[in-house]
Amino acid sequence: MIPRYSRPEMTAIWSQETKFRIWFEIEAHATDALADLGVVPREAARTIWEKGGAATFDVDRIDEIERVTKHDVIAFLTHLAEIVGPDARFVHQGMTSSDVLDTCFNVQLVRATDLLLRDVDALLAAIERRAFEHKDTVCIGRSHGIHAEPVTFGLKMAEAYAEFSRCRERLVHARKEIATCAISGAVGTFANIDPRVEEHVAKALGLEVEPVSTQVIPRDRHAMYFAVLGVVASSVERLAIEIRHLQRTEVLEAEEYFSPGQKGSSAMPHKRNPVLTENLTGLARMVRAYAFPAMENVALWHERDISHSSVERMIGPDATVTLDFALARLTGVVDKLLVYPDRMVANMDRLGGLVHSQRILLALTQKGVSREDAYRLVQRNAMKVWDSYQQAGSAGVDFLDELLKDGEVRAALSEAEIRDKFDLGYHTKHVDTIFSRVFGRA
Repeated sequence: MIPRYSRPEMTAIWSQETKFRIWFEIEAHATDALADLGVVPREAARTIWEKGGAATFDVDRIDEIERVTKHDVIAFLTHLAEIVGPDARFVHQGMTSSDVLDTCFNVQLVRATDLLLRDVDALLAAIERRAFEHKDTVCIGRSHGIHAEPVTFGLKMAEAYAEFSRCRERLVHARKEIATCAISGAVGTFANIDPRVEEHVAKALGLEVEPVSTQVIPRDRHAMYFAVLGVVASSVERLAIEIRHLQRTEVLEAEEYFSPGQKGSSAMPHKRNPVLTENLTGLARMVRAYAFPAMENVALWHERDISHSSVERMIGPDATVTLDFALARLTGVVDKLLVYPDRMVANMDRLGGLVHSQRILLALTQKGVSREDAYRLVQRNAMKVWDSYQQAGSAGVDFLDELLKDGEVRAALSEAEIRDKFDLGYHTKHVDTIFSRVFGRA
């Protein structure tokens, strides 16, 4: 975790203090269940909760013990015994380290997901607000980076809203899949611990029991979880790249907010760069990168090995902390995004009306002209506009004028019919329908 790209609430989930507190709760809940089953004395379970619950676990002391034991869970249990006293012998009865480690890891992932869901909700609210603000703000749509046909900026935002709504659903499913608990002992057979202990701990921690755990919780769950984080990050990048393109000087239809006193370049005082969305592109690459080692972790040896452990110590905190930061940053970008409707209209008009070419094509076919001939006629006039644009940087030839002068076009279409096809309203008349589908209102 890099502090520059971390937020305190998410970082706290992955702190050593939080981890040891969860470890204690797992052990204490298990001891409660064992007391209910008559395996350990009820008074011992009560003492463990009272003394351990009131304690502040000493991270440095646990590290000191681990330097000798070379085993983190044993080091924790030794420190817990220092706090609890003789009754600590009833802790960890019939359990194995993975019961604690895997259940704790899943608790942390569940808590992290709850924060990510909150992040997505905030992002969705910002996108929805900007979508309705610019529902009717006409701009050019681009395919292959080239002017295609008119859209609205609100539709761009509606696309993002629908995408992040899907991301939210994926996170909900990922949370459910990762929210399992395993207290099944060595190799997962429950040979030395009753399955009812697992059920008790799972319920206490808000988890489901793992149906069959070997000695570890199966890592296909984690592979899917981190893959979902990668997909969410990809959606972050998609919107970030859209904004980056729109901020290019030649386009400048939208722009990241540039705060008073902000500097864009150490060398060029005039610069206003899309630094936040560029940063988001980089962060998305990192979150996606964590999905691959999670998939590598699925293939463990037999009932257990620890090749996954070092991986998860890194990707658990890093992926969730980074995505949390990225979602919050993107929310800020969207919320403060500067949008330039006049520039959008000016850009759309630069090609002298070529954006209406499809409507002319269709009109000709509806008048009996073959599609091949209609395409030839429209393209012939469009290329005149393109040629003038390439020479001057803006269309010196007007597409409508060229069509009106073309005898073959006029043989099929009247002037009124041609002019009608240049009405922008045709391109945006179904915006309300799309908004109703996406937002449930128009």
